[in-house]
Amino acid sequence: MLRGRRILVTGGAGFIGSAVAHHLVDDLGAVVLVVDKLTYAGNLASLASLEGKPGYRFARADICDAPRLAALFAEFDPEAVMHLAAESHVDRSIDGPMDFIQTNVVGTCTLLQAALAHWRGLSPERATAFRFHHVSTDEVFGALGEEGLFTETTPYDPRSPYSASKAASDHLVSAWGHTYGLPVVISNCSNNYGPRHFPEKLIPLTLIKGLFGEPMPVYGEGRNVRDWLFVEDHARALASIVARGRVGETYNVGGAAERRNIDVVTTLCGVLDELAPRPAGPHSDLITFVRDRPGHDFRYAIDFSKLERELGWRPQESFETGIRRTVRWYLDNRAWWEPLLKTHDAAARRGLAVVR
Repeated sequence: MLRGRRILVTGGAGFIGSAVAHHLVDDLGAVVLVVDKLTYAGNLASLASLEGKPGYRFARADICDAPRLAALFAEFDPEAVMHLAAESHVDRSIDGPMDFIQTNVVGTCTLLQAALAHWRGLSPERATAFRFHHVSTDEVFGALGEEGLFTETTPYDPRSPYSASKAASDHLVSAWGHTYGLPVVISNCSNNYGPRHFPEKLIPLTLIKGLFGEPMPVYGEGRNVRDWLFVEDHARALASIVARGRVGETYNVGGAAERRNIDVVTTLCGVLDELAPRPAGPHSDLITFVRDRPGHDFRYAIDFSKLERELGWRPQESFETGIRRTVRWYLDNRAWWEPLLKTHDAAARRGLAVVR
């Protein structure tokens, strides 16, 4: 399907991006150029096992740097772009929204221009086969009530600086497709979890806090609901979309695993109790409810039936099997996450500061 195809992956040193890079190179035999600025969330250690493989290359670059992007496109000559580079943490967007506008909006526009110039120089056959795949989030749709699912036709209603910046980038990609004919495809996913997740997000944060015997923070009363998607399932979905997705279409990617935040953490505690018992008692004793995030959306849930119907994708991991694999990975890979706690203060609470 993608064997031998040259794919430029932006943000490939991040959480989802590194899973995509591993899947493309190790499982599908693609030739991948990872382009990453290596901000706090970009970690070359996440790509260490790919170093030296003929299907893997890396370039440290900012997607806002147009001359650098032009040079990379000319040198690598990609047959597809998978755009995952983004500022992605809602709490950080509350504290510092301008970084999100710069990367997610200006950066996406700059990348689109570079891809468009490259695509226009391709032969007709190669131009037809080219794809620009923009990877986005279900947060652009706003919040759901107790019932219902986000579909590909749900109106956009972003509620945070992060989701607003991603909504803007989605619209830019769609506009470049309609206006210039660039063969684009967009995907919107639910909450990801799994190995190599930066420790400030809910699952790795509470997991690590539990290992240290520290309070495990849960926003509000823990009633907010998310659909959880194992990151390797997401990587498989993205590969299917870039290979076989229809030009101009949007595909939702979900994990069929709706859970309240408190239930996520309770499940996590149960796995920790089994794999890393705490002498002082069950990990659930450490659960601590903290001040809620401003504007915290109540519920997200994804209808991925279009992706299943058209491309035959379904998640392979249940939440229970995925969370067990995640806990095991963090237990076995302390050398990956422990330096992040010191270097980036990754376990700090964010989202309560005055906007800069």
